[in-house]
Amino acid sequence: MGMIPQDIIREVLERADIVSTVSAYISLKRAGRNYKALCPFHTEKTPSFVVNPDKQIFHCFGCGEGGNAITFVMKQEHLDFPDAIRRMAERASIVIPERETGDPKIRDLKQALGHVNELAAQFFHQYLMTSRDEATKQARDYLKKRAVSLEIVEKFRLGFAPDQWDGLLDFLRKKDISPSLMEKAGLIIAREKQDGHYDRFRNRIMFPIFDIKGQCIAFGARAMKKDDAAKYINSPETEIYVKGQHLYGLHMAKPAVSQEDRVIVVEGYMDFIMPYQAGVLSIAASLGTALTVEQIRLIRRYTKNIVMLYDTDKAGEAATLRSLDMLIEEGMNVQVATLTEGDDPDSFVCKFGGAALLEQVQKAQNLFDYKLTLLKQQFDSRSVEGRARICAEMLPTINKFENAIVKSEYMKQLAQTLSISQEALIAEMQKLVAHSRGEAREPAPQRGLLKEQPRKVEQNILKLMLEDENFVSLTKEEIPLSDFRDASIRTIISEIYKLFEDGKEINPLNLMNCFDDQHVRSIIAGLTVHEEVGVVDKNKVYRDCVDRMIQDRRKSQRQELLIKIRSAEVTGNHAVLEQLKEQYNQLVKNKG
Repeated sequence: MGMIPQDIIREVLERADIVSTVSAYISLKRAGRNYKALCPFHTEKTPSFVVNPDKQIFHCFGCGEGGNAITFVMKQEHLDFPDAIRRMAERASIVIPERETGDPKIRDLKQALGHVNELAAQFFHQYLMTSRDEATKQARDYLKKRAVSLEIVEKFRLGFAPDQWDGLLDFLRKKDISPSLMEKAGLIIAREKQDGHYDRFRNRIMFPIFDIKGQCIAFGARAMKKDDAAKYINSPETEIYVKGQHLYGLHMAKPAVSQEDRVIVVEGYMDFIMPYQAGVLSIAASLGTALTVEQIRLIRRYTKNIVMLYDTDKAGEAATLRSLDMLIEEGMNVQVATLTEGDDPDSFVCKFGGAALLEQVQKAQNLFDYKLTLLKQQFDSRSVEGRARICAEMLPTINKFENAIVKSEYMKQLAQTLSISQEALIAEMQKLVAHSRGEAREPAPQRGLLKEQPRKVEQNILKLMLEDENFVSLTKEEIPLSDFRDASIRTIISEIYKLFEDGKEINPLNLMNCFDDQHVRSIIAGLTVHEEVGVVDKNKVYRDCVDRMIQDRRKSQRQELLIKIRSAEVTGNHAVLEQLKEQYNQLVKNKG
């Protein structure tokens, strides 16, 4: 797909009045200079969703979502940035002159692969539904035995690959599809010792894999013969299919995922199909692998809340654990549900029904409790060595959390559960942080380890900078960037400095366009829609904020010195101890 020229994007933004754009989806009511409404992104009874027509920004004070008109359309219609621009351009009668990127032959190949996969899906489905040969009857009997309904077979276009070497090959040839294209789609395989090809999938139940737009891009295939070497085989990766970038069933589940604001992630095809058939609609399958970053980001377009429901065997536990840290890093809210031993979502639903599965989902553990429980089963928490091993596994996960309160509470819980002092855990965490940054093993300051909750003083300074560029140069001179403890605010201010140095206008829209991170955009939007700081009081507010930042810096320095003093006392390093005490006394004398 071609790139959209920047001047077209600017034109779309200029024509897309935020009030008109949002009003096309929800009812807005005037509230002073702004407009208010019930937020479309979460359930609420009192309106907290605000649209600011002057700044062309929206923000919800309830759930934190915020951005410009494009951001709203992306969130409301679950579109990526290019598709949202195209949707808005079409409504504004703006013609987008596509600038094609890459090799046109690759683009044409992708279209052709989509077409041949669609024909293959039709062939497999019709064969399952109409063929009277014995192999197909056995496939239909297998699906009936597994309690797969006809409605589901048709909805997900399940099929059957005949027990023939060239069944699909002959069908596609009659459709004027070349063997070369079939091979590139992964549907046939070249013979090794003679000319020609043969079907990749034979005597297997076929599960078409669809992308988020509902286009067939690949297949999964389940063997009918017990002695077959591989129970499941899948299409190889092609120009249109990369296994780790898609989730089975999400194209059908996305309305329920958006409505429930939650997705249940399972492993395989039947683990998805049987719960979905039983009414568990907000579900998707990771195609038999641990979740990838691409899959997580695809899910995040529809919800940030995810419940992992992998098999209860060792492989399922391992896949879940591999996914946890990645989910945290991507800002997801994660829970882990477990079933009775020996069951997977497919077998559990067949035994107990969809409602029982949802009950298990409601009992899901947070990821901290889940991982800690597994580790306590693996290592003896009564021994020093066992506790050390558990901590070595838990601390990297805890460190992934951005929220300082969450991180601090999990440290406290881990210390209490294992009867370990928090000071010892903090010291180990400091080593971990230093190692990950490639730093020396000397303990890092506690302030860098356990970040404090975002402070009002930092928000006020950022807001003043957004309202008046004079405060940008003042802040740059008076407050080191490192004094801003909140990582997101620090990132925003750093970008403001770049715009300032480049002589570019600093306004919310320009600033938001510098970031892909929706959380950062929401911070900017939230500060923008607040009422402005009083004109007369702005300088006083700024001076008060600067004084508070300086006081906090000195307080933090004292706390860091106290930690080092305690460490020196424990190790008996008297020379270092005297130096640290002198530094601390000097800070106190200077009213630091």
